[in-house]
Amino acid sequence: MKKSKKFLSGFVAAAALLIGGSLVNKTTVSAAKTPIVKKVKKTPTKKNSLILYFSLTNTTKTAANQIHKATGAKEIRLQPKVAYGDYDSAARRGDNERRNDIHPALATKLPSLKKYKTIYLGFPTWWQRPPMLISTLFDTYSFKGKTIVPFTTSMETPMNASMPYVQKMARKDKAKEVVNGYRYNGNNKAIRNWLKRANLIKK
Repeated sequence: MKKSKKFLSGFVAAAALLIGGSLVNKTTVSAAKTPIVKKVKKTPTKKNSLILYFSLTNTTKTAANQIHKATGAKEIRLQPKVAYGDYDSAARRGDNERRNDIHPALATKLPSLKKYKTIYLGFPTWWQRPPMLISTLFDTYSFKGKTIVPFTTSMETPMNASMPYVQKMARKDKAKEVVNGYRYNGNNKAIRNWLKRANLIKK
C-alpha cells in the first residue's frame, strides 16, 4: 500500500512538473505573439492612428503634441475619475496604487477603437513603470491586433524600464506588436527622428 502511495505521489509530482513545463512553454509562445519591434513594416496613416496619453504636469502632453504634429494623428488625453491633485498628493497616491495593484477609475470615454491600427501610448514614468491608470486603460478597452507605440517622460528613468509592463498588458490584450518606445526629454528633433527610424512617419 505504501509503495502504491509512493508511486501515486511520484506520478502526481511528475504530472504537475509536466503541466507546469507546458504552461511555461505556452507563456513563452504567447509572449512571442506580441513582440517588441524596432520599426513597423508599413507607415501608418493619420486616419488609422490615435494618440492616447496621461499627463500630470503637461510634460507628457508636450510629447504627445509633438507626435501629433509629426503624424497628424488625433490626440486624446486620459483623465482619472478622481484627480491626482498636486505633485506630492499624486506621488503618495501613485505609490499606493502601485504597491497594492489598484487600477484607478478612468473618467475619459474613448470612441470606438476599431478603425485605429496604431495606438501611440504616452505616460510619465512613475517608479520605473507606467502609472496604474494605464493598466485601467487596458482593462477597459480592447487593443487586440493593434500596434502599440509607447512614449514616456521622465527625469532620468529610461523607456526600457517600462517596456516589460507595456508588453505584458499588450500581450494579455493580444495586440499585434509593441514598438520599442521613446523617452521624450524636450528635444523635438530627436522625437521626430525616432518616429522616422521606427517607420512611423516618412523620412
